[in-house]
Amino acid sequence: MLFKILKKHKNTIGIKLTLWYSCFFVLTVSFLFVMAYHFMSQTLQRDDHVAIKSHLKEVVTEYASGGLSQVKKELLISKEYRKKSPFFFRFASPHNNTIRILFYQQWSEFELTHLETVFPGSREWIQIPAQADQDDYNLEVTSARLPDGSWLQVGMSTESRQRVLDQFWKTFMNVSLFLILASLVCGYFLSQKALRPIRHLIKTVQSIEAGQMGARVPQPQSQDELGELVRLFNTMLARIQTLVNGMKESLDNVAHELRTPMTRMHNIAEIALRSGDNGGTYRNALQDFAEESNRLLKMLNTFMDISEAESGVMALDWSEFAVQEMIDPVVEVYEYVAEDKGLCIQTQIEDGLCLRADFNRMSQVVANLLDNAIKYTPAPSGPITVKAWADAHDVVLSVHDSGKGIAQDELSRIWDRLYRVADDHNAPRKGLGLGLAQVKAIVQAHSGWVEVFSQPEKGSTFRIHLPQLMFT
Repeated sequence: MLFKILKKHKNTIGIKLTLWYSCFFVLTVSFLFVMAYHFMSQTLQRDDHVAIKSHLKEVVTEYASGGLSQVKKELLISKEYRKKSPFFFRFASPHNNTIRILFYQQWSEFELTHLETVFPGSREWIQIPAQADQDDYNLEVTSARLPDGSWLQVGMSTESRQRVLDQFWKTFMNVSLFLILASLVCGYFLSQKALRPIRHLIKTVQSIEAGQMGARVPQPQSQDELGELVRLFNTMLARIQTLVNGMKESLDNVAHELRTPMTRMHNIAEIALRSGDNGGTYRNALQDFAEESNRLLKMLNTFMDISEAESGVMALDWSEFAVQEMIDPVVEVYEYVAEDKGLCIQTQIEDGLCLRADFNRMSQVVANLLDNAIKYTPAPSGPITVKAWADAHDVVLSVHDSGKGIAQDELSRIWDRLYRVADDHNAPRKGLGLGLAQVKAIVQAHSGWVEVFSQPEKGSTFRIHLPQLMFT
């Protein structure tokens, strides 16, 4: 079943990770086995060599005290040398001719005559392989000179050592298949668990392609990189959905707002055409037509500015300027409009206050706020006040009026595009309804934020907070 799964999903990242994990796991286990096999072999060999040298030293001592007969007597009565694999003992003349090999019949599987061809002492260890029809093990022999000039050679077969190593190898080969299967299974389930957020991400994208804009990726429990990716992706989807809904709403509002001026322009043209060749009628019709066209162009340009600012692509001409130099010209223009309505504008600007921003865009922000303040403040009324100061982190611009204020249920909607607050329930709504939306968009493009404080019949205060303040 596992191989069917691997074949079915062979081109997926999960299977590739599984195979890479399994290969790495198998290589790691194989490396550990080789190292363990090597250390075990070295340890067993070292223990055998220590035992051989120990007995060699004992026999040399016995030989010095009683000669060969004493040595043979001690070895015969010793139970240790009656085992199946006893120690090998050879006594040779000073010229390496064999004098005596104890328990000769137990070493018939080795070519013992080879010892006469290798002079004792020429090397520390002499290895004699078993005959061809025997297992792959050796007889390891070391030598020592006796007091009378003859040689004593003591050795041990590596059969028991090789048997342990062979059993270790067979055990590993038997376990290796299980290890490979276990690595594949564990790797597959680990990769599936690790890539679960990615699969949820793919399904969510497929759902969005099918038109389900509300689809979201389930948030995983872990707070790792994939969890952060899912959180950011869901945040991005929510932002996109908000923008799409805003775009749909804006398009609906634009279509609704354009219907009236387009109908009016059509009626103006139709009336002019029906009036015959009256030049005055044509001239008046063209003037009305131009006014409606300008109103439409202003609406579309404002919409484009808001969209550019909200999408982060508005081109800003950054410069450092005195806030006084930016506010005074705007106030000077709107003072004439305010005087016609019986209002006055006052300014309170902190001395030496400078700002780094787009001069023209910020002038447009102040102009929009003044225009709204004049528009919604009835005469006679208190002054409209424009203030600017610096707090701990921001430059704050404030426009306060003493008009009728804004109802609490409308405060959250005044920043929406094409939303307009009426003077009363019967009066038509003034303006295009884009001024405050443009203010908010431009301020946010400057990494700032806006707020409003208003109570019915007590006026409104709009505040703009802009970072990166500088002082002269």
